[in-house]
Amino acid sequence: MVFSGRHGVSDAERARAQRFTVDIEVETSVARAGKSDRISDTVDYRELRAIAKDVITGPSAHLIEALAERIATRALGVHGVKAVSVRVSKQPASMKPIGAAAVRIRRARA
Repeated sequence: MVFSGRHGVSDAERARAQRFTVDIEVETSVARAGKSDRISDTVDYRELRAIAKDVITGPSAHLIEALAERIATRALGVHGVKAVSVRVSKQPASMKPIGAAAVRIRRARA
């Protein structure tokens, strides 16, 4: 998923929107949904997309680590999610020639 947001360590990074890529993987039981073929029996991925969009287009953060943590925390609140892996990356002009800066975190319910 790709969204625009105003995040970064420097004021210049936060001054104009940048593209952020978000990947979310969840651990959940799919046995029931596999048999029923009903969205109500599994995680609705539209909800996860909405969370990622809300975080990236929302209040500024200095670090992509903070964005990943915000997404993971909210994703764990989605019914059926047992654990989540979130990867957030960006391609800031200030870091060239690096192709992208990225972080991946994994969180699980306690």
